[in-house]
Amino acid sequence: MTRGLTFRPHHFLCALGYRGKGYSDGFTANMTAIVTNGLMANGGDHTLIRVRKAADSLCAPCPKRRDEGCTNQAEIDALDARHAAALDLHNGQVLTWGQAKMRIRQRVQPDDLDTLCSGCKWLELGLCKTALADLHRGA
Repeated sequence: MTRGLTFRPHHFLCALGYRGKGYSDGFTANMTAIVTNGLMANGGDHTLIRVRKAADSLCAPCPKRRDEGCTNQAEIDALDARHAAALDLHNGQVLTWGQAKMRIRQRVQPDDLDTLCSGCKWLELGLCKTALADLHRGA
């Protein structure tokens, strides 16, 4: 794979639950371009994504980004570790968005997010649980 999408482990579920909200206008525009206009568009299931242990395609314009890390790096590392274990993801691994969704459906239930995403400010909005429930229903 040449240049393409990269995701930290926890961003697979963030992408699934994304509903137009973000940390800043630039971050939201980037997420919308990648997720709504890319992964969720026709043919998006074939998009290749490389797992990355550092700042990724979604992090690019984030106001919390600091070089390859984040202002709250310890929290992000903990999120990534829990998500990598739950989804059996490894640094450098490449999978399609369709394969990622299948893996999420097989390995994660909506209530699992209470533990997997503990500490995430977006969890309380319920968007990710709803998206995951929809994925399980085949919606």
